[in-house]
Amino acid sequence: MSDFSMALNEDQLSIQKWVHDFAENVIRPAAHEWDEREETPWPIIQEAAKNGLYSFDFIANCYADKTGLMLALVNEEMSWGDAGIALAIFGSTLAVAGIFANGTPEQIGEWVPRCFGTVEDPKLAAFAVTEPDAGSDVSSLRTHASYDEASDTWTLDGTKTWITNGGIADIHVVVATVDPALGSRGQASFVIPGGTPGLSMGQKFKKMGIRASHTAEVILQDVKVPGQMLLGGKDRLDERLARAREGKRSSSQAAMATFEASRPMVGAQAVGIARAAYEYSLQYAKERKQFGKPIVENQAIAFKLADMAMRIEASRLLVWRAAWMAANRVPFVMGEGSMSKAYAGETAVWVTEQAIQILGGYGYVREYPVERWHRDSKIYTIFEGTSEIQRLIVARAISGAHIR
Repeated sequence: MSDFSMALNEDQLSIQKWVHDFAENVIRPAAHEWDEREETPWPIIQEAAKNGLYSFDFIANCYADKTGLMLALVNEEMSWGDAGIALAIFGSTLAVAGIFANGTPEQIGEWVPRCFGTVEDPKLAAFAVTEPDAGSDVSSLRTHASYDEASDTWTLDGTKTWITNGGIADIHVVVATVDPALGSRGQASFVIPGGTPGLSMGQKFKKMGIRASHTAEVILQDVKVPGQMLLGGKDRLDERLARAREGKRSSSQAAMATFEASRPMVGAQAVGIARAAYEYSLQYAKERKQFGKPIVENQAIAFKLADMAMRIEASRLLVWRAAWMAANRVPFVMGEGSMSKAYAGETAVWVTEQAIQILGGYGYVREYPVERWHRDSKIYTIFEGTSEIQRLIVARAISGAHIR
């Protein structure tokens, strides 16, 4: 286990600068265009693939960082550039996290590289959990997977919604129910390659923010996949289901194992958005003059900026602690992963709103980026578990009570 430290090592500082330069020179100049177009920014993804940022090797190196901070640094810098484009580039990592959390070593080696494709032909991946009637209530998934032992084949039917890269991904990691009576403990994850008969894209959503990130429904109609596509394998699933039926504690659940690993990274993205808005409004306040002096010299503005800085720093500390704990397999005894995601997400919404207020009318128009950052920030209180769900997790952790 590595010691928790806020002092970044040489490799981390080097990667941080490298990613920041990409965000500043490639992502930011293109952010407004792709927000307006509401399309997947394939030229930016290809550029990221060419320089090695969007690749299996880079993400593997980030996951190999024993401090857990490397991936948090990368997510913050990318979202500082633009959250929509960052999600378009790194949305695949949620599926990667799902494979790492639930797959065998052989499955990880086979499927994770395919989530990225090649430099010449980059691909995307999608993690499909949410359904029209099962958002925060993951235990009520209706997508069902049934097994035919004679042919060693699984058949999946159902509809997923709000899926990043849904329908355009080369690899879909789908969470489905195999035993409805067990709720979330009766679920399993499956890898479904693109082009599999019965897998199709439904409605593509036009969103308030993160518009460069593709979000759509995924339809599964009589989708048949061989047994080897079950992450973790049939024997491990049967053992887990048997423990659940006996009332014994299960070591992991298909969806939650992924969310627990990813929530600090989502929090890091929110920190990046908040930092972008803070830095922009701070510079604006230093240059904008009213009544003969820079507006930063007014307490009303200066105190807003001070509060923005404090909340961003507090958010980053929560994210880094949770990222370190996840990397070192330290249990989230107080819901630390949920703490980091909830606090950072709400901080991003609050900070970007204050940035608009500091800029006044300029903050409300599209020619200035703070209105886009505010639109982008709101999703961080909703996806991968709403702020209310995060509070529920923390409340249960600190009280030991089954709070509803």
